[in-house]
Amino acid sequence: MTQPPSPIEEPAEDRQAASPLTRLGEARWILLFAFAAAAGAVIVHEVPLTTALLAMAVIVVVACFVPRKTSSRRVKLNAQREIRRMWPGTGMKVTVDALPTPCFVADGRGITRYVNKQALSIYEGVKPGDPLSFSLRAPSLLEAFDRVCTTGEAEKISWIEKVPTETWYEAHISPIYMPGSAGQEKMPSLPDFILVVIQDLTENRRLERMRTDFVANASHELRTPLASLTGFIETLQGPARNDPEARDRFLSIMLDQAGRMRRLIDDILSLSRIELKAHVRPANAVDLSEIVRHTTDALSPLASDMGVEIRLQLPDTPVRIRGDRDELIQVTENLIENALKYGHDGKFVDVGLERPQAPQDALTWQLSVRDYGEGIPREHLPRLTERFYRVDVESSRAMKGTGLGLAIVKHILTRHRGRLEVESEPGQGATFKVSLPAMENVEGLPEKISA
Repeated sequence: MTQPPSPIEEPAEDRQAASPLTRLGEARWILLFAFAAAAGAVIVHEVPLTTALLAMAVIVVVACFVPRKTSSRRVKLNAQREIRRMWPGTGMKVTVDALPTPCFVADGRGITRYVNKQALSIYEGVKPGDPLSFSLRAPSLLEAFDRVCTTGEAEKISWIEKVPTETWYEAHISPIYMPGSAGQEKMPSLPDFILVVIQDLTENRRLERMRTDFVANASHELRTPLASLTGFIETLQGPARNDPEARDRFLSIMLDQAGRMRRLIDDILSLSRIELKAHVRPANAVDLSEIVRHTTDALSPLASDMGVEIRLQLPDTPVRIRGDRDELIQVTENLIENALKYGHDGKFVDVGLERPQAPQDALTWQLSVRDYGEGIPREHLPRLTERFYRVDVESSRAMKGTGLGLAIVKHILTRHRGRLEVESEPGQGATFKVSLPAMENVEGLPEKISA
């Protein structure tokens, strides 16, 4: 395969194409000067004519057969070399644009030469010709950039930005030497270009932290009932061995603790299953109105035991959405059950299904569950869907809650492209609103509604 000519060398085909006559024409001024000098030597200094002609012949032979560069060609080649060093070529631009992460191409002085589309969408106002520090202000990144310019060795660094939110970034900084440059020949020289590739690691770090917190919290939640079971078993084997009254009381408590462990394990497994298929959108068409009515009927015994009346407001026609029936039942059941447990003092729980009034939500259905209990303090609202988060720990455990119910609701709604909103004022109860896309807002849905 033929190699391209070096930007600082005369192409071989140009040297071969230069004929003796062409070279003689390029050296015409030198030959005229030599002829004048020879004539002057013959006339003034009385040099023999034969000697002068011999010298002229030698000069003509040298001009005809010795290759040389013209000044115009040197200027052209030098200009081409400078252009290559000053600005990235089309091939480099196309390659950088194809990368899925933000990329900056800068020269050895730190001047931005090119940015790809991803970088333009994230870093507003960045443009070629500005210093790289105008766009990337992380001190550790700029220090690494200077080191790469000095040493010519690639580097990878990570840093955290606290404003406006905590985010993690990683940057790969690599030098680029163009063919024929000094850096490619292992000579000390500034790189022709520096490629800076930035990756956002925020989501991965948050997932890692979430998993770590989840394991720690799950271990803590399981440890308490397990310790209770162990203590009561040791008591029944020892001091309470022959005490029927204590045995019956302890066995009842042990049953409650075992039930608490079972509910916690069930919720953990349920959350894991939902996370496994979080990226797969449901394909079945379901009737949300029927799901709400079915769930309300199933919870009516619990409402009766607590002295609470569930008031339904559902449309007469089916509410068709795309979703997983079992998961939507789980969402509805969690919300209504929470309203019954924590808002039973209000004696009523309102469950409604309607179209939102806002124009931007016209293609959605909204399920609302309102209780008339004590309400939720405003500072707790943003954290309600966190795993194992409880507004009142003792009250939650007394109601046999695991702290995972609303986290499960959030993950199910994420899979269904829905959202959860909470409105509450202390002493005025709480309202949980679930918005889900209507069937006419989804293309390619099956017509059959699953039962």
